[in-house]
Amino acid sequence: MSPRDPVTLTLPPFRGAVRRLVISLLAVYLLTGLLALVSPAVGRFLQLFFLLSPWSVVRHGYIWQLLTYPFFNSGIISFAFALLNLWFTGSMLEDIRGARWFTELFYVSALGGSILATLLTALPPLVTGGRIILPHLDPTTAVGGVGAPLFGVLIAFAIFFGDTEFLLFFVLRAKAKYVVWIGGLIYVAMLIFEGNALWALLAICSGLSGYAYTKLAHRTGLSTSTSERWYGLRNAYYRWKRRRAARKFEVYMRKQDRIVKFDEDGRYIAPEEEESNPQDRKWMN
Repeated sequence: MSPRDPVTLTLPPFRGAVRRLVISLLAVYLLTGLLALVSPAVGRFLQLFFLLSPWSVVRHGYIWQLLTYPFFNSGIISFAFALLNLWFTGSMLEDIRGARWFTELFYVSALGGSILATLLTALPPLVTGGRIILPHLDPTTAVGGVGAPLFGVLIAFAIFFGDTEFLLFFVLRAKAKYVVWIGGLIYVAMLIFEGNALWALLAICSGLSGYAYTKLAHRTGLSTSTSERWYGLRNAYYRWKRRRAARKFEVYMRKQDRIVKFDEDGRYIAPEEEESNPQDRKWMN
């Protein structure tokens, strides 16, 4: 693409896991906004119980906040841009990796980021008797919004589509990998200098979680990786049992003045097969 060529915004098809996630986020946003409008007390209750507050998670056991905070957003403009960003980047990731992979990416970014941010924010005051890491990092603060796990999605997008160009602030054209770096530097600056340090820390931790998932998870999803490891361990255990039983049987047969042989996996080797072709495995049990 030439630098003089116009940049157009073409949204991908609205379908699959991205559609379900966007509709869920939008439905919760509208419902909570309506409830808060009808009864401000209900709005405060929802914020108290479903926004992420590290102190509430550690001291009061509100562990559901680790996953509910992305669904509680404030600011219609920022929320709308977040949904458009999620739609655009998420659809492209879903096309190359599948719905399961994208869904796991989003929730791993959300959960991993909230766990890390909670540990870094709430544990130091408990250990040091009230001292916090940074002046603006208050563990009693409550934060929420889809922007934190979205940063993990953006990092995954930059890994696969780093040269794809965005219109930054609708004026500047920048590649996805540079947009992610700029966003990361902004979050670091917010963490150090601004009062909304918990939100910045949450976004950074979510981005790191998304990066780790993208690099470590199987191309079809984390559940596939887990099942493959489980079946690998199970098969290794069965091979060990078979070899152990084979050794016991060899000892027993030697006591009967008979010699039997097994291969390294504990499978019986018939004498005639051993003489004809030791490499032929058609006889395996």
